Amino acid sequence: MFLALEVDGAGAHPAAWRFSGKPPAVVLNPAHLRDVVRAAEAGGFTFVTFADSPLPPSAGNDIAGRLEAGGRAAYVSTLTEQIGLAPTIHTTTTEPFHVAAQLASLDHASHGRAAWLVGAERGAALATVGATTAPDGEAAEVVELVRQLWDSWEDDAVIKDVTTGRYLDPDKVHHVDFQGGTFSVKGPLITPRPPQGQPVVLAPDTLDVGADVVLVEGETPADITKRALAARKTGEPLVFAELDVVLDAAESATERLARLDQAAPWPVNRLRHTGSAHELAQLLNRLGEVVDGVRLHPAALSVDLPLLNDWVLPAIPITAPRETLRETLGFPRPANRFATTRRGVHARAV
Repeated sequence: MFLALEVDGAGAHPAAWRFSGKPPAVVLNPAHLRDVVRAAEAGGFTFVTFADSPLPPSAGNDIAGRLEAGGRAAYVSTLTEQIGLAPTIHTTTTEPFHVAAQLASLDHASHGRAAWLVGAERGAALATVGATTAPDGEAAEVVELVRQLWDSWEDDAVIKDVTTGRYLDPDKVHHVDFQGGTFSVKGPLITPRPPQGQPVVLAPDTLDVGADVVLVEGETPADITKRALAARKTGEPLVFAELDVVLDAAESATERLARLDQAAPWPVNRLRHTGSAHELAQLLNRLGEVVDGVRLHPAALSVDLPLLNDWVLPAIPITAPRETLRETLGFPRPANRFATTRRGVHARAV
């Protein structure tokens, strides 16, 4: 089984910062991020995700800022060794070329641990780029283009031939000539092919983008099961469930959640566990019968993450990390589409 962890801010609960025992601005401190991700790595999580949005993560008295997700992932890439890093990047507010370059760079910096949590922010967030609507199907086009851009350099394009002074073989760097419904890109990417060939792509099951890992939500285990089975019928490679977590600590989980909710309500949008670490481990093992992994959203990282590491993860059969995130998740390294095409043309010419 695989376990992922969302590490945005002080926790998933909008009032988590109020009860973290630290100054509110600490969530913008790189040391906080470093400590959280290192703790997740030590605990055995497969990968961490970094939430992001063009708009602030909350409103009213709890309005807060956040550092950009790609920057956060890049910062911890050289401070960790095994854990996967998956920033959220929105297709509706970020140029596809920059998405591809940023994630390829992250994969190089982390030596093959990069992933992309695909977002497709709509509504008021689109005003940040001067838009009012996002065309249907645009997210799928962006993901396909990004995959092509990752392939635009063949694996052996960089030759570094000192004798001839040639750094790369131009015949192994390709234009993609992509024409989408609302954009076009020539390519090639400015970054050599990522170590994984293509970083892992994650997306909600509500986005039909051809992801490697789909995330399914539901307020009950039965809801999760239904959506997981539907995802498998469409051929999704891996399915992860989304789960909020509030664990018993110095006070009961129920009392702690009530105190947090009194400060700022936390709407129930997905399955939520409120109770003991032992009961959570049992729930995860049951979910493991219908999904390949679970992404946890702890109410307050300062309280819930240590409990997860000490009592929950040791009770779960988590897949051990391998050299790259793709390998850990059981995916083969994808062949380069342009290299395959070029070899085919050469073979026909011979």
